[in-house]
Amino acid sequence: DSIVKLDVKENLPETKKAPLSFLPEQITESAYRFRCPGPGLFRCTLTGLVFGMAQEAELLYRTVQWDESLLQSAGKTAAGPLFKIKCSEDAAVCQLHLQHCETKDALLIDGLMSVAHITDDGMSILEPLEITDTHVVVKVPHLSAFGLLWDFVKRFLNISLPINGQVLLFLRPPYTSHQVLDVFLLQDNIPVHEVAVQQGGAEFIRISSDCHLSFGQSYCVHCDPEGFTIQPERVAFRSKYGPNFFPTFEVFLTTNSEKVTLMVQDQDRKEVWKRDVYLVQASPSCSSTPPVRG
Repeated sequence: DSIVKLDVKENLPETKKAPLSFLPEQITESAYRFRCPGPGLFRCTLTGLVFGMAQEAELLYRTVQWDESLLQSAGKTAAGPLFKIKCSEDAAVCQLHLQHCETKDALLIDGLMSVAHITDDGMSILEPLEITDTHVVVKVPHLSAFGLLWDFVKRFLNISLPINGQVLLFLRPPYTSHQVLDVFLLQDNIPVHEVAVQQGGAEFIRISSDCHLSFGQSYCVHCDPEGFTIQPERVAFRSKYGPNFFPTFEVFLTTNSEKVTLMVQDQDRKEVWKRDVYLVQASPSCSSTPPVRG
């Protein structure tokens, strides 16, 4: 059996300082590079990853696709992107902090989250050193692929507990008589720019995106003024971490629409997100780009 448990309860020296944020060099759409200048905690503003470094070293990391057969055999399901990490110096990375999307109530569930450590030999399960309001912290045995996991039974016995979600909007280039506003409902630990690079010429609309979403709950989108076509009418929210991201809803607008009010409701007609959205098409030279993670 390739699924083994690694004892990583031995704590490293605790770092009380906030991590230093950095904007990595993007090698490809989902691959990044950064040279850490020395020991300390360094937070990637594009992915939310935090690296605990013992020394100066160059990091190379990218998102890769999960192997569902490995997850199912372990009774786990993906709770975040899977990152393949390399470093110029062996043992330079001593800790990883992976961003989760759980609310505080879910953090009280013992054994809910762990971290997959995937090598050519299979998958090992790393137990957290610490779980903060935003990240799961693990000790790094050696570098390969790392990703956040949910215990399948424990998470879905508590399916009523919402997760921190995000509503992303992309406005497609206008057609002769209409334009399409794509609406994405996603977990908030999915990197925004990795969604954006798959949207072709669509313009990302910068807007406050935070909301709470529940797995299995059905959601719909309403638009004011009324009369625009919205498809589908309703969708059940499911966990998804790529590699492909498609719109949850499509709103078909007239080309002269300058402002709409969008609202997302759950199956009990409770409002979970509502914003005024301005639709003035930016020129290619000043089109909006996805935000970094603060």
